[in-house]
Amino acid sequence: MASMATILRRKLHDNRHFLIQTRLFSLESFSHDTKTTSRIEKILIANRGEIACRIMRTAKRLGIRTVAVYSDADRDSLHVKSADEAVHIGPPPARLSYLNGSAIVEAAIRTGAQAIHPGYGFLSESSDFATLCEDKGLTFVGPPASAIRDMGDKSASKRIMGAAGVPLVPGYHGSEQDIELMKSEADKIGYPILIKPTHGGGGKGMRIVQSPNEFVDSFLGAQREAAASFGINTILLEKYITKPRHIEVQIFGDKHGNVLHLYERDCSVQRRHQKIIEEAPAPNVMNDFRSHLGQAAVSAAKAVGYHNAGTVEFIVDTVSGQFYFMEMNTRLQVEHPVTEMIVGQDLVEWQISVANGEPLPINQSQVPLLGHAFEARIYAENVPKGFLPATGVLHHYRPVPVSPTVRVETGVEQGDTVSMHYDPMIAKLVVSGENRAAALVKLKDCLSKFQVAGVPTNINFLQKLADHRAFENGNVETHFIEHYKDDLFTDPNNLTRAKETYDNARFSATLVAACLCEKEHSAIKSSLPGTNGLLPIWYSHPPFRAHYQASCTMELEWENEYDGSSSEFFTFSITYQSDGNYLIETEEVNSPGLEVKATLLHDQDFRVETDGVSMDVSLSAYSKDKIKHIHLWHGSHHYHFRQKLELDLSDDNEIQQKTNFETALHPPGTVVAPMAGLVVKVLVMDGTKVEEGQPILVLEAMKMEHVVKAPFSGHVHGLQVTAGQQVSDSSPLFSVKFPGSYSATRCSIHHES
Repeated sequence: MASMATILRRKLHDNRHFLIQTRLFSLESFSHDTKTTSRIEKILIANRGEIACRIMRTAKRLGIRTVAVYSDADRDSLHVKSADEAVHIGPPPARLSYLNGSAIVEAAIRTGAQAIHPGYGFLSESSDFATLCEDKGLTFVGPPASAIRDMGDKSASKRIMGAAGVPLVPGYHGSEQDIELMKSEADKIGYPILIKPTHGGGGKGMRIVQSPNEFVDSFLGAQREAAASFGINTILLEKYITKPRHIEVQIFGDKHGNVLHLYERDCSVQRRHQKIIEEAPAPNVMNDFRSHLGQAAVSAAKAVGYHNAGTVEFIVDTVSGQFYFMEMNTRLQVEHPVTEMIVGQDLVEWQISVANGEPLPINQSQVPLLGHAFEARIYAENVPKGFLPATGVLHHYRPVPVSPTVRVETGVEQGDTVSMHYDPMIAKLVVSGENRAAALVKLKDCLSKFQVAGVPTNINFLQKLADHRAFENGNVETHFIEHYKDDLFTDPNNLTRAKETYDNARFSATLVAACLCEKEHSAIKSSLPGTNGLLPIWYSHPPFRAHYQASCTMELEWENEYDGSSSEFFTFSITYQSDGNYLIETEEVNSPGLEVKATLLHDQDFRVETDGVSMDVSLSAYSKDKIKHIHLWHGSHHYHFRQKLELDLSDDNEIQQKTNFETALHPPGTVVAPMAGLVVKVLVMDGTKVEEGQPILVLEAMKMEHVVKAPFSGHVHGLQVTAGQQVSDSSPLFSVKFPGSYSATRCSIHHES
């Protein structure tokens, strides 16, 4: 017989949708003791992308009109299309548009908005901007300027928390920034240390310094990046905890002195100091520890007279079990949806209600805990090359269907461009379940069905993370990716895994060949009615260009995005046997032909059957730079293939020349840019003799710095880029000349963030 606790848990799960409907989507979900003289009827969202779209959804549900602001780069973006009105505020660089507080306030006044919601990032934690809004008679949908000021300065916040008795990591939080003094303080703290900007977040400007001889370069780099990202370059120092967990607590306060917490989130799984998978509540946490964290977070908020949404971040030493105050984010967090999923509340609605002067709808004892939730951040980035941000057009974008337990927070749609000017996040996938195991199963399933083509993404990597045994057990900490890199990244020297990956790619290539042929066949049949499918498929359409014959040859180049190894070619002889049936043979020795039946279901979706097994697959194809790109999804796999559009076909339709489409047409020894970016600093002059690994220049992409180093010793040649210059992906930066160099080289990258 089920225990009372089990019955209650089931009851809570059964009531989940009711709670979401009544609390998340109801304007009349609670009564108010306090009447306000002026309610918000029009709100300007001082942000872009997914968070702007997310705020607009809640505002529109509440009957509040919305105003978007946009830069030149975002003129046709989804958040502009989603708003009732939109105002242009400047060119793409954030400092000239989304960080231009005066232009944003002017836009609000022009459009008659009574309030401004800052979202996260940009001006969300600017006390000056909050004050400006209030001075102009606008409601700032966020905390008071004083709390932003106190908590936005990480050094000041440490002093306030220390005075309040909250445990702090040993460090230097003073205002003096003299580099010699900072070096002395670092020696007192003891290495390794963490250099961190006093303002901002998102890991920007953070450096881990292992020894004194690394300090100066790291300190100066952190200052540059902090200035570029936040406009303030002051730095603090902390002892670096070697085995930490990152656990944060969602807090909320109203203007009547009420403050509560909505449990904690674990954000330990990170790359480049930025979170990629978050979950709530934190795994493997005892209730007493959870309670202490929540109480400490509420105390921190009350110490600064806090109201509206905020997050108190703690670093947990997994060795000692002690937690330390890290910082307080005075805004809505990127990962707030996972909290919404486990408490059945709309935090943006709460923000607007609190801004209207209303009390919180519930007290601490009424906060429910409904199962478990995960958020996976889907980025345009090149994982094998160190998670470098990527840019490009989303030629194919098919997120998973949403439901009460699956959310997709996005600010893009198919055909949009991921710009070099802003964060490369494409979407946030948020799922929930009755417990952690159920939510994790759903996360894996949704990741396998989330389709993006046109830019490299981290989806495959997220799948590996979610499927890792340690992650499944909840054994997470901030060095998770580094500790399990052998499991998460394919080792080219592991011949067994390499062969398995190759065999899967070859099998997928045969499915691509069959689906392409069947789609061509279906197109011919539909354009020539009355043929009953009797015409041979090899019509006069590319890529076949052979008339009325029963077989042809197709070559596909597989781009192995998963481990960064070189591409492979698959050449197939394809014989049409009957309607939808194809015999596909390869040139490989002792490789038997494979019979595949392909049925076109709808546009890009097929049902394929081979060797008695049938499965659903999706195919997407687009052309770029005279290359046809073909993406295939089946099961949990995604493969990217390419074809040269200008094929050289002989009379017997054999492809005579294999071309590696990745080979750069640059002089020997050329170093090319690994991504589109801005040259922020050139460290040597043309003709300088350099050693292998010596920094040559600094690139900035999406507010993250990357140091380009010499791939080998020699003399720098052809260095023509200058500070302030924009460069595109794979554009030549310089050459390093030495006897025997023979190839273009993707630059060596050292992450400075």
